[in-house]
Amino acid sequence: MTIIVLTRCPAGLRGFLTRWLMEISPGVFIGGPSARIREALWMEVQRYADTGRALLAYSTDNEQGFTFETYDHKWHPIDHEGLILIRRPKPKPALSPAPAPSGWSKASQRRRYGQR
Repeated sequence: MTIIVLTRCPAGLRGFLTRWLMEISPGVFIGGPSARIREALWMEVQRYADTGRALLAYSTDNEQGFTFETYDHKWHPIDHEGLILIRRPKPKPALSPAPAPSGWSKASQRRRYGQR
């Protein structure tokens, strides 16, 4: 079983994949091609994805029963003692929030001075 998920990729690439796989949802392709065809499809996806992202998942004979590859994703697969896990980037620390303005808010000033 092979699954390819495309995000922000050209329509021509989606059309190319429909020759070998079934598009079950926009950008989600599933099928059962041979390993040689799967590798050829993945090479074409990487070649024509432009600014888009792609994910390939396929069944294999390992502990998890599947493996996956990514193209231009922020999350990357890593091997951890035989298991494939996802490494997510650490969130960047937020800048210190701007100090609250001193004084009264406009709403409280209106209430204070009886204006509506």
